[in-house]
Amino acid sequence: MAPAPAGPDEVRKPPIASKRTWQWVVGSLGVMVLLGLCGLSGYFVLAGPEYGEDSRPADSAAAPVGPRDISSRAADPTPLTVEEVFPGKQILIDVEDSPYPVRKTQASEDCELVADGEIRELLLSLGCSQFVRATVLSPPETYVATAGIVNLEDAAGATGAHEKIKPIVDGKKGRFLGMAAGGDTGAVEGRSAQVGWHVRGHYLIYCVVARTNGQTIGSDDPFARQVMLDMIEVYLRGKVLDRRVTASAAPPAGVDPSQPN
Repeated sequence: MAPAPAGPDEVRKPPIASKRTWQWVVGSLGVMVLLGLCGLSGYFVLAGPEYGEDSRPADSAAAPVGPRDISSRAADPTPLTVEEVFPGKQILIDVEDSPYPVRKTQASEDCELVADGEIRELLLSLGCSQFVRATVLSPPETYVATAGIVNLEDAAGATGAHEKIKPIVDGKKGRFLGMAAGGDTGAVEGRSAQVGWHVRGHYLIYCVVARTNGQTIGSDDPFARQVMLDMIEVYLRGKVLDRRVTASAAPPAGVDPSQPN
């Protein structure tokens, strides 16, 4: 996974008041070590050894594995919808945390809206047929993020994209695009935003994060990292795509799957 150009930054207070604050701080130490070892400049990479249909984040390992094959669009032809991916007005990651308010959603077949430059060209070449994204705020609204799922032709293409995006971002030859949603969300469209990405099956999952006040996010910012982990790993790659690989891909009408049962 990954964030963009980074400069010095001071974290004054956590964006989410919860028991995980200390976990974020501890986790940030690992990020700083990763950045130091790998020489990454301003973004994080979240990547496991597997990107296929059965890969899943560690914290969702107990989720049931269903019969649906998501290794290709041929095997998994049903398009994503806003109702499936972002059905409610908020996203709840944990029952003891405050939810992320959803400010705007979008589903489109115009894949040129997802990214620019060489990332846009790459996604189009890999058969992008659609995407679903949303812009959310962290509680208490100190960070804004646009997170989404891109529908590619097959898992091989998605895995290839996962590897090819990093040098494109490194060379500043393309970036994922945030989606402003009015009010204090405009910073998510700026070039100082951080970005992360991962894959599962034939889907590419990404998240763009910025401070609502427009200040540059440092590469060691544990709260920006937590927002990306929540959106990419826990929610989209975990909860949303876990549902898709079960027999019932879409939630019943009126049900918000981000809420506890």
